[in-house]
Amino acid sequence: MTNRIQSINPGYGSGAMMQERNKVLRNTYWLLAMSLVPTVLGAWLGVATGITQSLSGGIGLVVFLGGAFGFMYAIEKTKNSAAGVPVLLGFTFFMGLMLSRMIAMVLGFKNGPDLIMTAFGGTAGVFLVMASLSSVIKRDLSGMGKWLFVGALAIVVGGVINVFVGSTAGMMAISVAAIGVFSAYMLYDLKRIVDGGETNYISATLALYLDIINVFQSLLALLGIFGGERD
Repeated sequence: MTNRIQSINPGYGSGAMMQERNKVLRNTYWLLAMSLVPTVLGAWLGVATGITQSLSGGIGLVVFLGGAFGFMYAIEKTKNSAAGVPVLLGFTFFMGLMLSRMIAMVLGFKNGPDLIMTAFGGTAGVFLVMASLSSVIKRDLSGMGKWLFVGALAIVVGGVINVFVGSTAGMMAISVAAIGVFSAYMLYDLKRIVDGGETNYISATLALYLDIINVFQSLLALLGIFGGERD
């Protein structure tokens, strides 16, 4: 009988699909908000203890890439189980810890706390704009995916090279490119949820978290380069 009702009522399926999409979006937003808490704790611990200060150059790169890809593999394997959320939150703690080295450097400036809050506010502003756009744009944006992936890959390669080169100009160029690419990725990932292309809120949260952390880190790098005031 239920199947008959679904087939007779054309609005039944679309209404159920819309409810499911809204549920995924709502759960994603809640988990994304939760993920910021371990990130802040990890950053605070790293700054307070200086545990990441020795992770520079190639050693830091190996630790970061190994930890990040290890966590992302574990998240993918556990995203449909009860362990998915704790693993994701563990990853965000790790990312906060890795971010603490840059935060400590920025806090070395006289206006360091202001720069961090500016970067946070700018990132929040980008997210709000992209979230608003994702709800009003009707066009299918799935075609953006391959181009954004190429852009992100180029940024990663450029970032790895610049770790060894240590060029300030290179960091500026990479940061500007990262803000553009990951802001667009934010819109792409949000639109996938809105359109029903992503149905797992843990995977959705991971994608958006990576977008946000990359935009924040890039903004912070630019603000440190251009706006840092020495004592």
